Amino acid sequence: MFFRRQHPKHPGFAERLENAKKAGFEAVPLEDSRVMVRRNGCAGILENQIDHPRVVQRAGFLIGSEIAALVDVGYQKFWQTPSGKRKPALAAELKALHEFEEDLREALGMESLYNEALGTVSTYYLYDRLENRDQGVPKRVWER
Repeated sequence: MFFRRQHPKHPGFAERLENAKKAGFEAVPLEDSRVMVRRNGCAGILENQIDHPRVVQRAGFLIGSEIAALVDVGYQKFWQTPSGKRKPALAAELKALHEFEEDLREALGMESLYNEALGTVSTYYLYDRLENRDQGVPKRVWER
């Protein structure tokens, strides 16, 4: 008798979504093989890749039908939708988002990174000194 090493099983995208549904997530298919996964007021958009799901839109809070991104402005965190609506983030909502992201990674079989597991990570950081940082080279003082 020989002992055989079991080969690791790599589940497909549909099987991973079934595991997410068993964990209490709702999967809503979108166009182009994308899926919106939501639970407890939080949602994110995933895309089918060859060996693993890819996060297309980072998880955020649902405001209406839009997924609001978490924006850190230094003194407070806000939810901001793509259409421009803005709402202050409450502690219960941040906790729900953190649980959503951790549970979704576990259900999909994705790796969990240490720095993201410590707490909620914002999508954008817009401190006063970093204003317009992501829009290319800022205007110099003498150019204003």
